[in-house]
Amino acid sequence: MSSSFLAQRLAKVKASPTLGITKLALEMKAAGKDVIGLAAGEPDFDTPDFIKDAAIAAIKAGRTKYTAVDGTPALKQAIAAKFLRENQLTYKPTQISVGTGGKQVIFNAIMASVSPGDQVIIPTPYWVSYPDMVALAEGEPVFVPTSAKTGFKLNPADLEKAITPKTKWLILNSPSNPTGAAYTKAELRGIADVLLRHPHVSVMTDDIYEHLVYDNFEFSTIAQIEPKLYDRTLTVNGVSKAYSMTGWRIGYAGGPEILIKKMGEIQGHSTSNPSSISQAAAVAALNGPQAFLQDWVKAFQARRDIVVELLNQIPGISCPKPEGAFYVYPSCEGVIGSKTPDGTTISNDEDFAKYLLQSEGVAVVQGSGFGLSPAFRISYATSTEALKEACARIKRACEKLQGVQASKAA
Repeated sequence: MSSSFLAQRLAKVKASPTLGITKLALEMKAAGKDVIGLAAGEPDFDTPDFIKDAAIAAIKAGRTKYTAVDGTPALKQAIAAKFLRENQLTYKPTQISVGTGGKQVIFNAIMASVSPGDQVIIPTPYWVSYPDMVALAEGEPVFVPTSAKTGFKLNPADLEKAITPKTKWLILNSPSNPTGAAYTKAELRGIADVLLRHPHVSVMTDDIYEHLVYDNFEFSTIAQIEPKLYDRTLTVNGVSKAYSMTGWRIGYAGGPEILIKKMGEIQGHSTSNPSSISQAAAVAALNGPQAFLQDWVKAFQARRDIVVELLNQIPGISCPKPEGAFYVYPSCEGVIGSKTPDGTTISNDEDFAKYLLQSEGVAVVQGSGFGLSPAFRISYATSTEALKEACARIKRACEKLQGVQASKAA
């Protein structure tokens, strides 16, 4: 079979850089190399026992059959209660969709709403899958750059300039993957004011890291800030990050009934329902005790502080302190143009990421995969000991480079 057999739309799609670097790191580990993986975006904590117990109970009760395509009534009820309790948003079961992870929920929404030529505004840096999902729907990703100076947050004036008659969606991710940036109420108010002036634009807000915020940051979602946007907002969330349930694959969204219905139809012709056992576990996660989250947040915040402090001591590296998630997104501008001990030039952040992996066994993800260079993403969802050792290795690698420039202030 030749490449001409494949669909032309695939030419617009790139392989995930996070999965790519993780695969390479795993291959090196399998070959006996000492590798510290800081690429994968999943908590290192185990799924809480009360959630696992609910799954075991569901198995023993024989709840192993097909469910409703887009979620069981019990899970939709738990999701509706969560939205009301935590976000002051009211959604009926017919306004809620459950998928196999937040990724499928977002994909379904884009496939259900984006037609050829429709534009989707995506602030950079972005989660790697957003642009490719839009491309698969034959839409046009419209990138609006942010920077460390703006806290990696979308400026309302820049959003206004990016909107055209073809704009269908704004995708807003807060706290953000890859930067950890989180929008305050005032910042969301500014975004909402722009959207109110453009009633043809809807907003998809990816809140998957909602509970992972630090320094007493108060999370808000945009339909909560501006109720007038409720009818054109898809509020996406899931249990993967907050409850350390990445492998259980449960994501969900609340939104306009017409969109939710079509998302369900797409899912019905692709995967059908998410795992019945995972759905039972998600009910327990959303309805059960939440106190453990405070301990996890404290641990993540301590790790963040350690990583930011250590990275900012490294020549050529500058690392802002994020408000949420479990990522930092340091600039490596100071090492671009430098030379490795064997004379190889570090021309871009992909070169730098490969150099760190090959020379010191530290796996990070290059910023080019997220649409903003020169930078790299580190996931600090691992042990403090591993993070300290990784930062020491990064420092050692940078000190070996010739021609490193002084770091700019984060």
